[in-house]
Amino acid sequence: MRLDRYLSQATTLSRAQAQRAIRTGLVTVDGAPARDPAMHLAPTAQVALEGRPLVIAGPRYFMLHKPAGYLCATQDGAHPTVLDLLHEPRRNELHIAGRLDLDTTGLVLISDDGHWSHRITAPRRECPKRYRVTLAEDLAAGVAEQFAHGVQLKGEAKPTRPAQLEIVSAREVFLTIHEGKYHQVKRMFAAVGNHVIALHRVSIGAIVLDATLPPGGYRPLRPEEIAVV
Repeated sequence: MRLDRYLSQATTLSRAQAQRAIRTGLVTVDGAPARDPAMHLAPTAQVALEGRPLVIAGPRYFMLHKPAGYLCATQDGAHPTVLDLLHEPRRNELHIAGRLDLDTTGLVLISDDGHWSHRITAPRRECPKRYRVTLAEDLAAGVAEQFAHGVQLKGEAKPTRPAQLEIVSAREVFLTIHEGKYHQVKRMFAAVGNHVIALHRVSIGAIVLDATLPPGGYRPLRPEEIAVV
C-alpha cells in the first residue's frame, strides 16, 4: 500500500492532507523519516505520525434501524441517506448490503468489507430476508400457497422463488423471501390484488434487528453476527 493511502486510512486526514504531512517530515516508517507519499510499504512496516504509531482498523460492520424517509444510497441530492445517520470516520468507504425503499423501515447492514457484503447480496446465495407487512385489504385465501409456489410479477420473465408467508392477522403478515427484485414484496402483494401500506425488515439471514435500537440508531455487529453471513 502507498504511504499516503495508509496515512489517510489510519487517520482522519484526506489524501491531500496526508501527502502534505509526509512531505513536511511528520511521518516516519520503521523509525526513519519518509517524505515520499508514493512510497510502497512492506506488510510489516511501522508507520508513525508525529511520533504516534498508526494502525489501520480492520473491516467495519454495522446494523442500522432505518427510519422512513432515508435512502439506501451513499449520496443523494433530494433525500438524506442512511450514511448520514452514521457518526463514523471515513463514511465514504462504507456501503449498504441490501437496500430498502425510501418508505420502508427496518434492518440495514452497512460495511466496508465487499466480500462479506457480496455473500448477502449475491442472488445465487439466496440469503433469506424477513419482513413485517401491513396490508390495505384483508389477506385473500390461498395467498400463502401462491407465494410458496412463486408468483409472476409484472415485467419479469420468471416467477418469484418460493417465499414463506406467516399470517399474524387479516392485514398483518411476515414474509420471508430469498431474492431481491426491485420493490419485490410490494409487487408480490400487488400481484395477488392487495396493497402494502407499511413494510419493515426484521432480519437478513440469521442477523435480526436489535430490538433496543430506535429508528435511526445503529451499532457495530457482534463477532458472532458477522460470522453467520
